[in-house]
Amino acid sequence: MTTVAVARRSPLNRAARIVAFAVIAIVLYDIVLFVALQQSWLTGSKALTGDHAFGVAIQQTINALSIGAIYALIALGYTMVYGIIELINFAHGDVFMVGAFLSILVTAGIFGQIPGADITNIPFLILVLTVALLLVMPATGLLNLTIERIFYRPFRGGSRLAPLITAVGVSFILQNVALVVVGSGDRAAPQVFPLNWQIPIGDAKISVLSIFIFVLAVGLMLALNTFVNRTRLGRAMRATAQDQQAASLMGVDLNQTIALTFLLGGALAGAAGVVWGLRFGFVRQDLGFNAGLKAFTSAVLGGIGNINGAALGGFFIGFTENLASALGYSRWSEFLVFLILTFVLIFRPTGILGQQLGDRA
Repeated sequence: MTTVAVARRSPLNRAARIVAFAVIAIVLYDIVLFVALQQSWLTGSKALTGDHAFGVAIQQTINALSIGAIYALIALGYTMVYGIIELINFAHGDVFMVGAFLSILVTAGIFGQIPGADITNIPFLILVLTVALLLVMPATGLLNLTIERIFYRPFRGGSRLAPLITAVGVSFILQNVALVVVGSGDRAAPQVFPLNWQIPIGDAKISVLSIFIFVLAVGLMLALNTFVNRTRLGRAMRATAQDQQAASLMGVDLNQTIALTFLLGGALAGAAGVVWGLRFGFVRQDLGFNAGLKAFTSAVLGGIGNINGAALGGFFIGFTENLASALGYSRWSEFLVFLILTFVLIFRPTGILGQQLGDRA
């Protein structure tokens, strides 16, 4: 009886530890940024006063959470696919790009919204965002599923190099299709969420949009975590990730499980594409390369194949980029991200939450 009680409490205890760790990390980030903003030799410009520095630190922390949430959503697709079939799906970033363009098609084509025209009617705003998510997420999920069925499944069980090269080829196909359809350069995305909706906290003004992006991303991550850990299909995914042959002998349909993994990963990339347009106000045909590379870096940093690690890596990169930008070194942000990644892989090759596993028999 005692053992059962402890087992039931353990997920809550683990969740409590994760929340406590996240709160402590955010507070430490605030303190570091607050102190740094008051030092002119760090910012490269005039130092900020205490009250102003505190306000900027709070604002930048919320910005980092929203940016990190987008990277985390994309990174989940990379880490899920690798965890199941050990394939680095380089086309995943371009699925995210397609999702961003589909979001424009929904908001501009269906609802007639134009760039610069936000929606202040809350029920109508909720309707637009809900319809965008409900249309874009299944579309990108099906696109990812189609890519798996046509391009990756024929190479399953063979050389690992063939599907890897194929993934790069599919990435170029999606980029060039987007280039033909929408052209090159930035394309304005309707920012239907009013940017002037802000919550004042002292001298800081917290963007409601950033809070929305963070809450949406965390909600989707929790839903994915619950699905993987609490459902029959989720158990099939975990069993397939551990040992495909053993899972097949136990009655797991490998094709169905792998297809479901691509479907879920593509849907999350579509959600990231929707909020990207809201957050940055533009999309472009090569968007998937840069964002996808950072998301893949997030997955590797957190521990490739680990869902929680991918989320942690996404937020870590978001905070790292934001810190560099807040101090006036935005052009060095990518250098700093990959420098940190290099050191992590040198001293912990499996990533932050990854575990060293023995070779399969």
